[in-house]
Amino acid sequence: MKTLIRSDSSSTIGVGHIMRDLVLAKQLEDQEDGDISFACQALEGNILATIPYTITILRTNEPSELIALIKSLHVELLIIDHYGIDATFEKKVKEATGVKILSFDDTYEPHHCDILLNHNVCADEKRYTGLVQKECKLRCGSAYTLIRDEFREEKNIAREKIYDLFVAMGGADITNITLPILKTLPKSYHVSVLTTSANAHLVELETFVKENANISLHVNSKEVAKLLHQSKLAIVTPSVMVHEVLFMEVPFIAIKTAPNQDDMYSYLKKNKKIVLEKFEPILFKESLKLCSLL
Repeated sequence: MKTLIRSDSSSTIGVGHIMRDLVLAKQLEDQEDGDISFACQALEGNILATIPYTITILRTNEPSELIALIKSLHVELLIIDHYGIDATFEKKVKEATGVKILSFDDTYEPHHCDILLNHNVCADEKRYTGLVQKECKLRCGSAYTLIRDEFREEKNIAREKIYDLFVAMGGADITNITLPILKTLPKSYHVSVLTTSANAHLVELETFVKENANISLHVNSKEVAKLLHQSKLAIVTPSVMVHEVLFMEVPFIAIKTAPNQDDMYSYLKKNKKIVLEKFEPILFKESLKLCSLL
């Protein structure tokens, strides 16, 4: 099946959309022998270099440009993973091309699509009543959660816990929260920090880490699952990464950094997980104590 994935990444958008799209792309390849390509804008701080598929660079986020591309490539399935594309946009594409549309959603917005995917473990398909057409197929919840193969493989390997903490506050760390977290930690902790080149504050972070031998910084790492598995406790956001932490059964503290994490935050809190609505040094230290790390 000729499949086109419309998604973006940047220092302000983050990289989570592309990361989960790559998992879905791999599944489609394995299950349907799919012909996969991406359509992305070349935004500042993007991770296009990590996409192992053909990429068409879009000049705009206008329906007309995407419609022309769909027609020229003879696309059969369009996957949309983009907060900047709404139901009106989707309807224009559908009416102009007839393409089958699968839309990602995790904030319960209206969509004009054939399949809606909310892969969060907390997803509730009942909340989409009136937001999608009656014939739209809903794929919601843990049965559809996207977990990278590296985590499935890593879970079967025995690892020594060489890090006290694993810190991953999003590939772009849009709110620049990693550094305040690190400054709160005792020098006795062995800390593994995960980020990407999309992080606009990377130079500042690298400078700090050089002055603190107890901290290891991993940029664009290909061993994320291993690093997590080697850690006693993870500090993450209640977003894409938390699914992998839950899968690996590593204890964690989740700190909310964006409104689109509200649902997962509430779900984790309801299920007695340690979550913070925002980063506050005193509350964070108290949370570490609960995890027996202070």
